[in-house]
Amino acid sequence: MRSQVVIIGSGPSGLLLGQLLGRIGVDNVILERAGREHVLERVRAGVLEQGTVDLLGEAGVATRLHAEGLPHDGISLAFDNRLHRIDFAGLIGRHVTVYGQAEITRDLMEAREAAGLKTVFEATNVVPHGFDGTAPFVTSEANGKTQRIDCDFIAGCDGYHGVSRRSVPASAIRTFERAYPFGWLGVLAEVPPADRELIYANHSRGFALCSMRSPTRSRYYLQVPLEERLEDWSDQRFWDELRFRLPAPSAMAVTIGPSFEKSIAPLRSFVAEPMRFGRLALVGDAAHIVPPTGAKGLNLAASDVRYLFEALREFFADKTMAGIEAYSARALSRVWKAVRFSWWMTTVLHRFPESGDFGQRIQEAELDYLVHSRAASTALAENYVGLPY
Repeated sequence: MRSQVVIIGSGPSGLLLGQLLGRIGVDNVILERAGREHVLERVRAGVLEQGTVDLLGEAGVATRLHAEGLPHDGISLAFDNRLHRIDFAGLIGRHVTVYGQAEITRDLMEAREAAGLKTVFEATNVVPHGFDGTAPFVTSEANGKTQRIDCDFIAGCDGYHGVSRRSVPASAIRTFERAYPFGWLGVLAEVPPADRELIYANHSRGFALCSMRSPTRSRYYLQVPLEERLEDWSDQRFWDELRFRLPAPSAMAVTIGPSFEKSIAPLRSFVAEPMRFGRLALVGDAAHIVPPTGAKGLNLAASDVRYLFEALREFFADKTMAGIEAYSARALSRVWKAVRFSWWMTTVLHRFPESGDFGQRIQEAELDYLVHSRAASTALAENYVGLPY
């Protein structure tokens, strides 16, 4: 079998790249280790930069996003028992859109199926070969059969634990990592959100975040120690702790209800360099992970897709490798700025066990400066809404 591009992974980045390529007539096959329904059930982030929204529109999958997405013109920072709003629209004239990643995946998957593009689910033993030359191929197993797909390029969109990055020789790749000494305990509940926009709370007991997926579905998070056990957190304990960490008016606005998803996720910053190895390109979480504090994970994957799509379009139209050769540098320039912003947001909003009273005072001074300085608020708004591609 032959395809111009083999995409490993059917998360949003793989599906988006495949959709964009399909619309310009570039044949592509997606290999996914999980089943279709499992992919659709993954619960992930949902704050979209304008650049991500525009790219989804270019891919022809933004109809439901525009109908159901929630435009947010700002966020609120909660500290000293008050809310302090950062007005994105007033500061920079732009906004973000809240639309769940699971909904993006569904829209992309349905568009791919309608276009007749091939996806192989439950593909095992996926291995990329020959990407250091001009004739790469990928082998895999599905339905008890081994298959080889010859191609021009391989896109590794298979996440942090995927095979793509692990297939690169250790001597050819350098990684940078920062593990944080806490995690996020998150719940998803069918209750209206506490506020029309996101609330990021700095509290002596730890960080809290009030978010949402729709006007009737809320997503809340609490900073917890890494050793915390999920079974120790009843719904009631979670709601009590969340309200304790919020200013009184916001706490009163929290609607309590049973959670239908609860998890604890560790936080890390991770970057792999470079992001291209011959004819294998890493995309999204396969190359970088950021703490969710800055809402950058999905958006960075989308910007990677844009850069790689432009490079592949140039190659298949003009038979030039210039865009492919520039992909890693272009992507990493934006990646590191987003890593910096996510690290900064995490640092200023969370309690670090080792920082003590001095660190707490520094945080308080930073937050006070941030909300009273137009320049500082503008810098936050620019980064949160998304730096230009």
